[in-house]
Amino acid sequence: MNNVMAFRKGLRDGTPIAMGYFAVAFSLGFMAKKCGLSPLQGFIGSFFTRASAGEYGVYTLVVQNAGYISVIAMSLVTNLRYLLMSTALSQKFSPDTPLLKRILVGCCVTDEIFGISIAYPGYLNPYYTFGAFAVSTPLWALGTMTGIIAGSVLPARIVSALSVALYGMFIAIIIPPSKKNKAIGIAVVVSFLLSWIARNVDFISQFNLSSGTITIILTLVISATAAVIHPVLTDVDDMDS
Repeated sequence: MNNVMAFRKGLRDGTPIAMGYFAVAFSLGFMAKKCGLSPLQGFIGSFFTRASAGEYGVYTLVVQNAGYISVIAMSLVTNLRYLLMSTALSQKFSPDTPLLKRILVGCCVTDEIFGISIAYPGYLNPYYTFGAFAVSTPLWALGTMTGIIAGSVLPARIVSALSVALYGMFIAIIIPPSKKNKAIGIAVVVSFLLSWIARNVDFISQFNLSSGTITIILTLVISATAAVIHPVLTDVDDMDS
């Protein structure tokens, strides 16, 4: 498959992703509005970030007036999975794929784009990923910008009601894998429990930790503990097939 055909196939396969991105980013725009971002700032931020959990985490910290270190740490923790995804995709390239194209594919990676790219038959043509990126990223950024504009125009009660969609997005993310994997379900329940304890127990609250700092600490501790107790075994050979 030549580059033009691969790019067109990426555009086709990326279109459903783009439609879903717009809906999710629209809800994310309400949180961006709370941070005081303008529609243009929201568009640029989402265009170069393209991470719902990462953007939501950063916006939450900004609303709480968290420090730069907390924001950077949150971004690293919530987006660390993309390093693993990019590493996996590196095994899908033909040996003669130029380094620049490999780097650009890494910059295009999102959860959904990784999913269709890793499933690409045979060696991954970078232009396939570029095509999916070209159609999905503008819709993600446009969704955020539209959400900010809607948050400025719609009545506060409607904005508050529509903001629930963002929480629904996170529920939709954690429920399916929790049903399939008992370890994930336990980790989710433990995270809820420890979050409540960290915010309500006097012994912990006396340290005056921000909500963002608590979230980062709990994320690191719970994920590391779960990885040690219940490691996920993968077959590297499956990536080459």
